[in-house]
Amino acid sequence: MTVRVRFAPSPTGMFHVGGARSALQNWIFAKQQGGVFVLRIEDTDAARNRPEWTEGILSALDWIGIVRGSYEGPYFQSSYAGEHRAAAQRLYEGGRAYYCDCTREDVQARTGPQQRGYDGFCRDRGLEPGEGRALRFRTPDEGETVVVDLVRGEPTFENKLIEDFVIARGDGSPVFLLANVVDDMSMGITHVIRAEEHLPNTPKQQLLWDALGVKPPVWAHVPVVVNEKRQKLSKRRDKVALEAYRDEGYLADAMRNYLMLLGWAPSGDREIVPWSVIEEEFRLDEVNPSPAFFDEKKLRAFNGDYIRALPVADFVEACRPWLTGTGTIAPPPWQPDEFDPAAFAAVAPLAQTRIAVLSEIVPNVDFLFLADPLIDEAAWAKAMKEGAADLLDAAIVAFEALESWDAESLKATLEAVGAERGLKLGKAQAPVRVAVTGRTVGLPLFESLEVLGRDRTLTRLRAARVRLV
Repeated sequence: MTVRVRFAPSPTGMFHVGGARSALQNWIFAKQQGGVFVLRIEDTDAARNRPEWTEGILSALDWIGIVRGSYEGPYFQSSYAGEHRAAAQRLYEGGRAYYCDCTREDVQARTGPQQRGYDGFCRDRGLEPGEGRALRFRTPDEGETVVVDLVRGEPTFENKLIEDFVIARGDGSPVFLLANVVDDMSMGITHVIRAEEHLPNTPKQQLLWDALGVKPPVWAHVPVVVNEKRQKLSKRRDKVALEAYRDEGYLADAMRNYLMLLGWAPSGDREIVPWSVIEEEFRLDEVNPSPAFFDEKKLRAFNGDYIRALPVADFVEACRPWLTGTGTIAPPPWQPDEFDPAAFAAVAPLAQTRIAVLSEIVPNVDFLFLADPLIDEAAWAKAMKEGAADLLDAAIVAFEALESWDAESLKATLEAVGAERGLKLGKAQAPVRVAVTGRTVGLPLFESLEVLGRDRTLTRLRAARVRLV
């Protein structure tokens, strides 16, 4: 038997990091088993679906390494509507489903303290299909439904506690529960690996598999992903869009490594490991069923480690979209012809050790490519205190006299200027840094001045001195 897994997102919004985690787990499991990964777009919610959301899913999967052409699909659930309706008809004709004309208000009116959900009022009324009549599955009155789950063991559900649930609406359109089962049958899915939130639906779906005469798949419900308050990650409340992390400058390798740690860990006391190790070691039966905390601070630190591990040439290339404003990245504050690749290459090793996400490269190097620095007024007020004008005057004179414009000479010169005024180098640097870069923190000052050059450095120091008049 060929293992076939599927990832079945809905194109109703940005791509959720929890969905990305499930996609990766399916992808690795299929690869380990020599199986097939199927992508199915569940697009039956016509009111919320948008083509751009589908493209967003495909591009997000591309980014984390599940690239187009390496999997089967995408298939679209809406294309299988005929099969969904046919399955509903089979269940009705076989006595496994019946029509119900109860309104929601009717059901609520009959619901008492001991009654959970629908009470089976229409079970034996023998209603024929008709407008406004929903089709309900006839749940067995006795026995249990045992879900064999690779992550959770064997959750057991008493059938008498499962209501006769709707499988087709009053307009004849099948609901998610039935459509999902029929699609999995049609596509020969052998293993369903999905989030824990779907577990309550699983006994109902397993009953549908049995009623349609097909052996259910192997189930694996991986832990729900939660925030720091241990609440399920919400699009309304939390930062969950994979695209947002991508566009902020998280590396794909860092992101997929981190996502795979949500409920699982590689061998040994380690977390940052090559993807090849994750592909080899990941096991569904080793996934922890407890909720998995998505720690954005930890992810950020992870990403910083990955950035620092890049060869400098790769780091330069990775920064390019933020420096040139390509793809989905917003343009930087300088004009395209102001960007100097050689100047950036010169400071890249310095910047690489100081940023945690690639988008931070822009404020670290903007002083190199703008005609005038972007002055942080709070930084200016902090640095340009009493004595700043005198220090700038002295620095200008000393820098003008330098024979060699290099970081070591610049440092020694400013150190001497500061010492003459009873200032340590750290204090002497502040007015110069803000005058030249616009900020109190950033790349090492003297290496920055070396790359910026004598003329531009002196021009900015003089401009700052004029502003202090």
